[in-house]
Amino acid sequence: MRVFVTGASGYIGSAVVPELIGAGHEVVGLARSDASAEALAAAGAQVRRGSLDDLESLRAGAAESDGVVHLAFIHDFSAFEKSVAADRNAIETIGAALEGSGRPLVIASGTLAIPAPGGTAPAEGDGPASAAGPRAVNARIALGLAERGVRASAVGLPPTVHGEGDKAFVTRLIATAREKGVSGYIGDGSQRWGAVHRLDAARLFRLAVEKAPAGTPLQGQAEEGVPTREIAEVIGRRLDVPVVSVPAEDAVAHFGWIGNIFGLDVSASNAATRELLGWEPSEPGLLDDLEQGHYFA
Repeated sequence: MRVFVTGASGYIGSAVVPELIGAGHEVVGLARSDASAEALAAAGAQVRRGSLDDLESLRAGAAESDGVVHLAFIHDFSAFEKSVAADRNAIETIGAALEGSGRPLVIASGTLAIPAPGGTAPAEGDGPASAAGPRAVNARIALGLAERGVRASAVGLPPTVHGEGDKAFVTRLIATAREKGVSGYIGDGSQRWGAVHRLDAARLFRLAVEKAPAGTPLQGQAEEGVPTREIAEVIGRRLDVPVVSVPAEDAVAHFGWIGNIFGLDVSASNAATRELLGWEPSEPGLLDDLEQGHYFA
């Protein structure tokens, strides 16, 4: 299968590309910069120059492929609505190129973007199609392409996609602990975060592009819920700083923007996804990964 991958040189994409190639697929990766193009070529992928805003490049890349994995997203929280709009335009452009072909389109969504009523994550099968929120709207659009002859699926990734090279939520928690001199959790720390190792996530994207049925929301949590207090405890031990509770009303002042997220209880069952696709996560869990030390180097 010739697979077009957006976000191919990113944190998750750089694991998805070798996973696809290792399974015998031909990969064409979207590259915005010379550095990204060089990294993709070194990984054995073909390169298509372009960006998320270059809709013609996205259209051509999709039209010339046997399937698409869409991972690119502009992570600019100061202009989040603009980022979501760019993502929506990309999904619609790729979908139009694949319409009526039965070819797969797999997009990355997020567990945080698909909450169920009451603020908890949805039961598996509820998925993006039943949720509110800007990125959830995009996932609903993608899954709706099933009605237009696209084998579309959406992988809901948890708050923490961990592993070497991670620069997201856990890295921010560690930086805050260094800055504040304490490793904090919010309230009693019983809130749960789903987690998945980037290599396990890469295998799920590969399985999805190979065989996920049209219109399927998938849950990409290897661990369905790691208590946030346990995350803080490992960080505190590794940094040799006290572990403390931060009141919910002080969360944003202490943690910054991530304070709006760290106090959420976000877990979801992966049972149906594992049964449907034969996905069996095998990489270290989040706490074990933190104990390996690369986050603190």
